[in-house]
Amino acid sequence: MKAVCIEGLWVYRNHHPVLENICLSLEKGDFLGLIGPNGGGKTTLIRAMLGLVKPSRGAVRILDQEPEAARRCIGYLPQKTFFDRSFPVTALEVVLMGRFSKAGLFRRYSLPDREAALHALEAVGLKDLAGRQIGSLSGGEQQRVLVARSLVSEPQLLLLDEPTAGIDAAQQTEFYELLSRLNAGGMTIVLVSHDISAVSTYVNKIACLNQRLYYHGSKELAAEEIERAYGCPVDMIAHGTPHRVLREHG
Repeated sequence: MKAVCIEGLWVYRNHHPVLENICLSLEKGDFLGLIGPNGGGKTTLIRAMLGLVKPSRGAVRILDQEPEAARRCIGYLPQKTFFDRSFPVTALEVVLMGRFSKAGLFRRYSLPDREAALHALEAVGLKDLAGRQIGSLSGGEQQRVLVARSLVSEPQLLLLDEPTAGIDAAQQTEFYELLSRLNAGGMTIVLVSHDISAVSTYVNKIACLNQRLYYHGSKELAAEEIERAYGCPVDMIAHGTPHRVLREHG
């Protein structure tokens, strides 16, 4: 059973294609880094995996199910999460929100729910801060709390849309190492990022998306493919400490 199977996916917005003939196959335990320019359709692709965007053509299967049916098996961290930093809610309570689908409307969180939330906080290294108000935590700590919220439902697939935006370099390294540990434990991860250096270092597969998807089921992408996707020349260094930078261009 594939973790993700997308075949011939087209998505239109206002009669213009946002995604063109996307084909993507991921095995369980894969760690995909999804790169590409702004407006290239990365968030739309993630939302299609969640069943929040309907295909104009083609098919999306997640864990051999329709995306809507598979949502209970997916952890999702959206590109931007806004909250009132002064709101009196603790890290533990934020993580418990991820158990809502299991708890149900108007039902109190159970002891197993709280134990799962503490376990998720422990997985991201924040169990000792469970009782702290979310607004008093650093940006990196808040982001890890949100990851814990996406983990508390015990997902098989984790979708992360630019999760390191707004946190400093040291915290980003800790965050990527956390993802590596989760992946080593068998979790399938799709990471959308502009941090090409980190993507090259931590993931085991890379895809580049700009309406069309450039993907070969490995970490290898030809320079010509990346330049075609970004629409400008790209210098690449793929050994030692991998990174890619855009050359100066008009």
